[in-house]
Amino acid sequence: MRALGRRGLPEGIRVSGVDYWLARSVKHDFFAATGFYDDASGRRVVLKVGRTQEFAGLPLLALGKWLCRRELRFYRKLHDLYQVPKLLGTFGPTGIVVEHVDGTPLSERKRVPDGFFGELQNLLAELHRRGLAYVDANKMQNILIGKDDRPHLIDFQISWDPEEWGNGWISHRLLAHFQSEDTYHVLKHKSRLRPDEMTAHELANVHRKSWPLRAHRFLMKPYFKLRRRTFQRLRETGRLLPEGSK
Repeated sequence: MRALGRRGLPEGIRVSGVDYWLARSVKHDFFAATGFYDDASGRRVVLKVGRTQEFAGLPLLALGKWLCRRELRFYRKLHDLYQVPKLLGTFGPTGIVVEHVDGTPLSERKRVPDGFFGELQNLLAELHRRGLAYVDANKMQNILIGKDDRPHLIDFQISWDPEEWGNGWISHRLLAHFQSEDTYHVLKHKSRLRPDEMTAHELANVHRKSWPLRAHRFLMKPYFKLRRRTFQRLRETGRLLPEGSK
């Protein structure tokens, strides 16, 4: 099930002439393994290695390379945005190294700073102006409250732009849909964590779910239920590490 099979993340990596050593393995799931690495001065970076291991006899290295190319493209498009980790380099055929963001996932913070969601909405609007959709805004753990109390976005693995399918009508319709879902999910988080900052217009929009979102939830609910039960069994038998269940 794990992206690198029985092999874990490397103990050390070299980025721009600097050696970094594995401090902690953060996640190892079907698509990628992620770890924190520190250099001699204590500076921390993040290594994410896409899938290289075959599955059920099928070679999936090409999938790992494709996911890596996509994520590299997004980081390069957003290289000048302070609230997106800086791309520092690559590792092997499927790995990328980015800055570590010192912050707390939105899901673990009881109090959200004043104006946080307004700035997050502006950040997503800037991504949208650049022709991207974040797509993963529904996961609160991908939205960090930095030490500066500002929003930071991490993990662009499933983000999307029209380059996927060409610059045609269908691509732009999909982009518009994904961008609309970005906005919806941020409003949903805002309505739960800072309802006092919601405007009347935002309250109306957060209760107006689009039909693609309703259809997606209806169709995927059995899958996610089966997925949770499968991961639970694998963890109980020791065949899957806890961080691989996320």
